[in-house]
Amino acid sequence: MTAHPISETIASLMPRAKAELTELVAFQSVADPAQFPKSECEAAAAWVADALRAEDFQDVALLDTPDGTQSVYGFLPGPAGAPTVLLYAHYDVQPPLDESAWISPPFELTEREGRWFGRGAADCKGGFIMHLLALRALKANGGVPVSVKVIAEGSEEQGTGGLERYAEAHPELLAADTIVIGDTGNFRVGLPTVTATLRGMTMLRVTLDTLEGNLHSGQFGGAAPDALAAMIQLLASLRAEDGTTTVDGLTTDAEWDGLQYPESDFRKDAKVLDGVELIGTGTVADRIWARPAVTVIGIDCPPVVGATPSLQASARAQISLRVPPGQDAAEATKLLTAHLKAHAPWGAKVSVEQVGQGQAFRADTSSPAYTSMAQAMEAAYPGEKMQTSGMGGSIPLCNTLAALYPEAEILLIGLSEPEAQIHAVNESVSPEELERLSVAEALFLQNYAESKRS
Repeated sequence: MTAHPISETIASLMPRAKAELTELVAFQSVADPAQFPKSECEAAAAWVADALRAEDFQDVALLDTPDGTQSVYGFLPGPAGAPTVLLYAHYDVQPPLDESAWISPPFELTEREGRWFGRGAADCKGGFIMHLLALRALKANGGVPVSVKVIAEGSEEQGTGGLERYAEAHPELLAADTIVIGDTGNFRVGLPTVTATLRGMTMLRVTLDTLEGNLHSGQFGGAAPDALAAMIQLLASLRAEDGTTTVDGLTTDAEWDGLQYPESDFRKDAKVLDGVELIGTGTVADRIWARPAVTVIGIDCPPVVGATPSLQASARAQISLRVPPGQDAAEATKLLTAHLKAHAPWGAKVSVEQVGQGQAFRADTSSPAYTSMAQAMEAAYPGEKMQTSGMGGSIPLCNTLAALYPEAEILLIGLSEPEAQIHAVNESVSPEELERLSVAEALFLQNYAESKRS
């Protein structure tokens, strides 16, 4: 890290940042009232709003979005004639999954092996802290040179589209010259990276019914159609033998022509067990950034403990399909729905419910804002140049913002590098990454303001 005043200021603010992230991680803000009380999300939203007010933001508001959650908005006016930059993060988090598999409690920020562990530490409560650090450093070194809008979403992980619908109904609210989405991550720790593409997604729940009620497997097994067996066969139809996604009518052979992801690095990052093969064909980058990928993320079925010798009358599964740039998520939803209905075995009764959907995104990396960010990242990461990668995840809001503000430049950065293990147990953030990316964001805002003046 250089001796730039911005760097020195942010280094001095890191203890405060850790204390604040500890408070924010403590909220069990999973935006699913079936798993955690809604009051946890409301408390987290109030914390974010108070943090913005403490930084002199105006018009701070808790926005009640159509999906029943709250997003937090605030505006910090800059010098007359300065451009406006929108900074995005989300305070809702993934559920902790198997809490017993966490080395430390998921909602207690814990320092270990040079990292801070806790659900949301990287994705994306740490992203909100990153924005605060950048703004505080600018205030301490001559002031914030742009007008800033902050939006902290409350249901990004659920994919329910509340903030997208709110933005569409209030298009003036988030209008900006440039938008910084703080919800992606570096390709690896220490390598500054902007994300150029995001896969979209569709989420479906499929239910199969075969019997009026459960039956004794000894008395009826072998002739009576078991709904769980039917579901297993149906889900198997979504992948070829090599693991390639196979949804009827969906193209799966696109290629990625940018930064590549060596297979050995991917195996290490993904913690693939020795002797277990990767799935799919093509390069790793092809598979995770340029092609669709189906995942069965949940199945309703009897647990092993307490299981009885019964044929199941009904079975339900939740399926996520990641959709790459160049493919329409709505069309992919239709194709996946048709596939599920066509491949259900034995005449099983099929019902399909759409749970969520978002379009893929591709940024314009030739824009002036990217030049400003490249300069900022080079300063924040001495000896490294900014890289451009894809990301297999989805941020549906990006396409909504791109459609609402076609002239705005959109950049994606963040703390979710591979070691962060977002969406898994033992999620963590690198404090060094938090520090360096906060420096980069602050320098970017300075560079961007200067570029608009010249």
